[in-house]
Amino acid sequence: MSTFDNKDGGAVLLAMVDTIQKNKAYLSDIDGLIGDGDHGVNMNKGFSLFEKNYCDKEFLFSEGLEYLGMTLMNDIGGSMGPIYGTIFTGMSEAGSNLQKISLTDFAAMLENGYKGLSEIIEAKVGDKTLVDTLIPAINSLRDSVARKEDFKRALLKMKTAAKAGSNSTKNFKAKYGRASRLGERSIGVLDTGSVSCYLLLSAMADSIITLL
Repeated sequence: MSTFDNKDGGAVLLAMVDTIQKNKAYLSDIDGLIGDGDHGVNMNKGFSLFEKNYCDKEFLFSEGLEYLGMTLMNDIGGSMGPIYGTIFTGMSEAGSNLQKISLTDFAAMLENGYKGLSEIIEAKVGDKTLVDTLIPAINSLRDSVARKEDFKRALLKMKTAAKAGSNSTKNFKAKYGRASRLGERSIGVLDTGSVSCYLLLSAMADSIITLL
């Protein structure tokens, strides 16, 4: 099974920054349909601040995830700062002692990110949140690990699963956040957090593939 070097993973973080910057307006437009309309703006603020503070420094993939997570926790508004901050710092913790990162390692990192998240939010699959994207991605990686699939193939399958999970939120009624006040009227619109989660997982996967 192929691996990538933890020390080369800084490029993955910058790819994640780039995808948020490019999709700032798109994410805010989606959010404006049933939410506050500031998801893209807030995410862009946090990711761009991370870029400003760390783009000229060398860091491991695991270190970059911690730096990004702490930046999001401390410097962006709304619920997304703590949510994404928890995911990324959890991933960092699981990968902190690794020199090379395998498919098994990456799957464990993402699972640890979700483990931390599950301790601060109660949302489950079907509740119209980013969990609808994150859990299918994790399950896809688990399956690929069990099948001993190639890392690249596993990442491509993860992207497909994450996209399907994000798209599924259009069919759900929101149970959390401002959108929950709309009840049945929240059905028919994508959850913005699920979309940003897909974009980030996709950027992560595409960038890791170039390192394999």
